[in-house]
Amino acid sequence: MFARIKKSGNYQYVQVVHNERIDGRVRQRIIATLGRLDVLKETGQLDGLLESLARLSDHVAVLNALHSNQITPSSTVHLGPSLVFEKLWKQLGIPDILRRLLDGRRFEFPLERVVFVTVLHRLFAPGSDRAAERWCRRHVLGDLGKLELHHFYRTMGWLGEPLSADGQPEHKPLAPRLRKDLIEEALFQRRRDLFTGLRLVFIDTTSIYFEGHGGETIGRRGYSKDHRPDLKQMIVVVVMDDEWRPVCCELLPGNTADITTLLPVVDRLRERFDIHDVCVVADRGMISEKMISELSQRGIHYILGARLRNVKEIRETVLSRGGRYHQLHGPRQHSKSPSPLKVKQVLVGDRRYIVCHDEEQARKDRADRDAIPKKLREQLKQGGTSLVGNKGYRKYLTAAWGGAFQIDDTKVKRDARFDGKWVLRTDTDLPAEEVAMRYKDLLMVEDAFRTVKSVLETRPIFHKCDDTIRGHVFCSFLALVLLKELQDRMQSRGWQTEWRRLRDDLNELQELTLPLGEKTFVIRTPPVGDAGRAIQAVGAALGPGVRLLD
Repeated sequence: MFARIKKSGNYQYVQVVHNERIDGRVRQRIIATLGRLDVLKETGQLDGLLESLARLSDHVAVLNALHSNQITPSSTVHLGPSLVFEKLWKQLGIPDILRRLLDGRRFEFPLERVVFVTVLHRLFAPGSDRAAERWCRRHVLGDLGKLELHHFYRTMGWLGEPLSADGQPEHKPLAPRLRKDLIEEALFQRRRDLFTGLRLVFIDTTSIYFEGHGGETIGRRGYSKDHRPDLKQMIVVVVMDDEWRPVCCELLPGNTADITTLLPVVDRLRERFDIHDVCVVADRGMISEKMISELSQRGIHYILGARLRNVKEIRETVLSRGGRYHQLHGPRQHSKSPSPLKVKQVLVGDRRYIVCHDEEQARKDRADRDAIPKKLREQLKQGGTSLVGNKGYRKYLTAAWGGAFQIDDTKVKRDARFDGKWVLRTDTDLPAEEVAMRYKDLLMVEDAFRTVKSVLETRPIFHKCDDTIRGHVFCSFLALVLLKELQDRMQSRGWQTEWRRLRDDLNELQELTLPLGEKTFVIRTPPVGDAGRAIQAVGAALGPGVRLLD
């Protein structure tokens, strides 16, 4: 039943019409004609009719009362974050995995819910576990019971707890196998089929510093990528597959060098995920002749970034070798076009190198190099001793008579040969263009690290035990798994969105509890911006905008 406008001559009439099916066809039956539309408006009869009808509808009554400020919400909670990510959480099978691991264990609190709350908190309001315990009270998260802070600490310790001594392989300097490893392996097996494997893996590392003590053994002082050598840190190794989906993470003491992690990580990967033919893509900080030799002995292929200035063979032979470049990407047509790139192959004995050249980066390198001598001359007038500690300046200086320093113009000119270039070393038979693109994909892993450290903000970490620290960081890894899954589903529909904007839109989706007389209603705000797209992408159901609370 609905109202419609019927035009007759110069006038419009308001009619109440009912649809009914007769002989298999839908026909409209006029219930009543209320009168001319202009007369009903002028006399106020239409408004009076609508108000009288609204009194018969609780939903309309509560909405009118809210809009006229006759009632105020007794509580407001956020619905969007849990609506989207709870759906993904279940579709990935994480609750089932946790229940299997909890078989035989008895906790007096819902541990699976604590893990989900912690992961969701990492995505929407990164902070400590103490902050997560307060944050969850303002969100729709199901029956959490009476969660307290020590429940979060016990959950983090359970995730990071080492497994029994029977299943501990020798892969130093890696950490022992943890319970979180079982979760990673189960997640991989759930999506594995005849065509899913780990033939191409991207490996990169980052450091996370501690405000606190840093655990019993994991917090150590080492090379800090955060420029905080005064604080203890840990090393996080993240492995992604060729679709940039997170596979697993390794959590190591802060004094572990990058170059010592690659081989143990690959060995453990092959054991944990039952893979045999694998190609590793890693950054230049992990390369050494010994490491390359051991990779080859294990039958593991590699695409590794090489150091241009520090390796004599590359500096004097590879970059000097003639040959024609193959254009992979031409000049940009617009801002979203890939950067210009050309590649060529250079063979030195049985070693295969791929030289890559980016003209945009070359122009930037030239501009930076041209600006440095000017700054150096100004600084040298005030004394050059302080410049020696600056790597960018030091490579252009040479010692002069009397302990002074001066600019070496030969070094400045020689450095031009490196403008816009990087060199890769590989033993694969992939075309040079494919090798270059696979290495550029490593930037996606680095972007994932920026997501973990800036968007998810694993810090601050105040835990005192290794187990709880590992569990805390692993929850950030799970948050990254969920975020990547959501982004993939939205991109498959052609929807591109920036995470911070989507996060704000999901936070805008709320539920308001409103008492009206003897009844209590819950009103859901409409989705705004990209929130509606995210809800569609995961297949979540919004439900009614107004419902009566039992």
